Amino acid sequence: MTRRLRSLAESPWLRLALVLAALGAVVAAFWWRGPEWNAVGDAFKAVEWQWVAAAICLNLLSVLARAVAWRTVIGQAMPPPHPRFGLVFSAFSVGLMANAVLPGRVGELARVAVLRRHMPERPGLWATLVGSVFAHRVFDLVPMVILVVAVLTTADLPHWALTSLLIFLAAGAAVFVFALLSARHHHRSRLDGLGTARRLVTMARHGLGVMRRPLPAAVAIFFQCLGWMCQLFAVWAAMRAFDIGLHLAEAALVLVLMNVATIIPLWPGNVGLVQAAVALPLVRYGVPYAKGFAFGIGLQAIEASVGVGFGLLFLAHEGLSFAALRRMPGAAEAEVPKEQGEESRPAEVEHARARLSG
Repeated sequence: MTRRLRSLAESPWLRLALVLAALGAVVAAFWWRGPEWNAVGDAFKAVEWQWVAAAICLNLLSVLARAVAWRTVIGQAMPPPHPRFGLVFSAFSVGLMANAVLPGRVGELARVAVLRRHMPERPGLWATLVGSVFAHRVFDLVPMVILVVAVLTTADLPHWALTSLLIFLAAGAAVFVFALLSARHHHRSRLDGLGTARRLVTMARHGLGVMRRPLPAAVAIFFQCLGWMCQLFAVWAAMRAFDIGLHLAEAALVLVLMNVATIIPLWPGNVGLVQAAVALPLVRYGVPYAKGFAFGIGLQAIEASVGVGFGLLFLAHEGLSFAALRRMPGAAEAEVPKEQGEESRPAEVEHARARLSG
């Protein structure tokens, strides 16, 4: 009985059914309790497409800057040879595409898989690249915290949004402290015997090597901040496209809430939830809910256009399929780099045994 329940819980068809059921419930809720769809359509008819083009270009600059930050992290996480920027950008785009169209955070492992195909084999390569993805995400916390503080001090927030941002700020601070401590004890392990948990922490430590050197860490943080700034201006340009005459402070509010709404990927892109998270706060600024909902649809399409467009292009170039993106090794399968001194332990043990037997 237990085996049957376990196999049922691990069934991909059951997971797909649950995702489709949740997505169907959301679609039904928005259809019956959502915005006035005629007003949503009217908002799209009045779109100024030159501002849409500007927002797409700014999103492309954002992706380029964040790819530079990831390449900086990779360069400090492992010895040469390092991948060239074109390969890093290709892998990063495939990851963005996978996160946009597949449930879960498949894209984080997808970009590792694409990059690994073009790098020479070395012990622990997969684990180190996974750690670099974690470190890259940690550097996202710096611009995010700046934006959250700016929003908390300037924006008119509903209670649910204020609570969400405070929780996000506390969680972000905890993750950043963990990252700093892990980087400081890069070659020490106190989680022996915990299996997958130890492997995950070890991967994170090897990726966080950049945080032990101030200059590369500052470079990575600079490019992450630059990427977020481009994304902020892209949100503002999208507002102009939908004739929403608000300022950068309100654009920062939209950007923060949009990212908070996608932290836990309940279904691909969290479509519907993102639009509600964007539209509801804008009502306080005189933006009709239907217009804000339409803006949320357009903004998510603009955000995804660069990642999905380039991601599909590079995915075809790599000869990969969506099914291949799902079959990524997990933490339990990845080879973890040896901690400093592990290589010498077997020799030391043999030497000690020889002395005892003599």
